[in-house]
Amino acid sequence: MERIRIMLTEEEVDKRIKEIGEQISKDYAGKKIHLICVLKGGVFFMCELAKRISVPVSMDFMSISSYGNSTESSGIIKIIKDLDESITGEEVLVVEDIVDSGRTLNYLLEMLKDRKPASLRLCTLLDKPERRVVEVNVDYTGFQIPDEFVVGYGLDYAQKYRNLPYIGVVEQDEE
Repeated sequence: MERIRIMLTEEEVDKRIKEIGEQISKDYAGKKIHLICVLKGGVFFMCELAKRISVPVSMDFMSISSYGNSTESSGIIKIIKDLDESITGEEVLVVEDIVDSGRTLNYLLEMLKDRKPASLRLCTLLDKPERRVVEVNVDYTGFQIPDEFVVGYGLDYAQKYRNLPYIGVVEQDEE
């Protein structure tokens, strides 16, 4: 039997997203910002974040898969859904649900840099620095969390729990 232990409440997450939105709005004052969401996990966070950004926002989505065995990403990614629009000359902010090993994100950011945006920054709801294998510069972080398996706010366990309004940890009850 699975139980979910709450790590970050809905109120804590909402408050932090509001703060990040305010910081992004200051940093991009007078500019238009192009948000790129990495599907599927980032969509909940990006929608909430976009509502709290006061400068003009446009959005696009990418879906990628990384190859390797099920627990270790190789960092070699396959684009399943690419961007609909060019990002050349745009102020781009990649929005992620979680930064883990950094392999896939590092590859993705290098690929996006080649498309010549005016700027390229990264925003993540959750960061697990203990798991980092490849250095990734995160410009905006919601929460640094310990190396536990988390769900909610877009993060899933076998496609379940994405819709939880908080961040929780899956715990297996001993039978």
